[in-house]
Amino acid sequence: MVARMTLPGGLKETLNYNEKKVQKGVAACIGGGNILLDPEKMNFYQKMKVFEDRNARNERATTKTMHISLNFDPSEKFTKEQLNEMADLYMQKIGFGGQPYLVYEHKDAGHPHVHVLTSTIGKDGKRLSTHNIGRNQSEKARKEIEERYGLVKAEHQKQLNIAEIKPVDVNKVLYGKSETRRSITNVLNAVITKYNYTSLPELNAILSRYNVMADRGSKEGVMYKKGGLIYRVLDSKGAPIGVPIKASSINNKPTLKTIEKRGEQNVVGRAALKAKIKDSLDEALLAKPRSLEELTRKLESQQVYTVIRRGADGRPYGITFVDGKNKSVFNGSDIGKQYSIGGLLGKMLDTSPKTKEKPENSQPKHLAKQLLLAKHKDLALDRPSTRYNILQQLMTSNPLSENTPSGLLKKKRKKKRKSLGL
Repeated sequence: MVARMTLPGGLKETLNYNEKKVQKGVAACIGGGNILLDPEKMNFYQKMKVFEDRNARNERATTKTMHISLNFDPSEKFTKEQLNEMADLYMQKIGFGGQPYLVYEHKDAGHPHVHVLTSTIGKDGKRLSTHNIGRNQSEKARKEIEERYGLVKAEHQKQLNIAEIKPVDVNKVLYGKSETRRSITNVLNAVITKYNYTSLPELNAILSRYNVMADRGSKEGVMYKKGGLIYRVLDSKGAPIGVPIKASSINNKPTLKTIEKRGEQNVVGRAALKAKIKDSLDEALLAKPRSLEELTRKLESQQVYTVIRRGADGRPYGITFVDGKNKSVFNGSDIGKQYSIGGLLGKMLDTSPKTKEKPENSQPKHLAKQLLLAKHKDLALDRPSTRYNILQQLMTSNPLSENTPSGLLKKKRKKKRKSLGL
């Protein structure tokens, strides 16, 4: 079992994430804990109110929601009761057994898994500590559940994922041409037929993870004009090294024609793969990452890898996502405008507080301050902009009756009485 937890910035977005999947028929709310009503029969607003009431007990906390996913091996099958039982035990073990929580079973991936939504605010209004909870309490709970239910251990699942395709060993490639061809062939055999891609750039986004690149050469060159293709090994900085290998000399013949034909075939069924990678992005964005690096780390936990394209000045101008779990690749803009490099950066950079608009009655208060300056410092009326503002206020009805300080008005009346000899 693999357990992942995030602390999303907002409750509504997290609840919406799960409820929208329920509407699509790829998820179901199967239970919960410490909630008076039956979670399976509650509507969106009833569920929302449960957590809003709890979160309202602490106005100072910035993160009040926790989103957990418990992922099981594809070979494992469970009933609804078993999933609820394991979710409840997990919540008890991490110290959240007394918190209100909802359990959603998701059925849109190749492995069984549930999502748990809960609050970090206790009954007394204090925020439950989540410091190192993933490394400490969660790891201990995960191991205990694995032992009790005889589950496939997380370490074994991770080893299977890592062993799937091995990147080219750059140091070995430097020894000569034979090692280069063998290394490139091993990667191509694992990628060409297993991944869904529709173009050479998309294929290169996948290959870059394994230190390989398909190269057509310059557009002015003979190789490009004749439709030739070579494969090269990339170093840690993405620069080609070693001897280039012709596509036609590799045993599975991954030529440009082969790649283009494969890309045309891959168009079919691509919508379902796009939906899956979009779900992974939405889940990662729930935690409101503040940089591309932070987003990349969150996506990697779901086996989604990012390839960022940068200009000569180092600025990013494009982003591609490689889904290692579902074997697909998509440009961010193809998934949706909000997932393009511009859309993502716009979300991450929009963290500055918005300036508050001045209330409508702020001008008279400003006038009072100017009058005080004019009286005590003898400088405000010498400025053209100030004279204009004061003149504009004096021409309106009752300019001073409502907003001038009472002390200032009394002082003026006293002066007037003295001048009349009263």
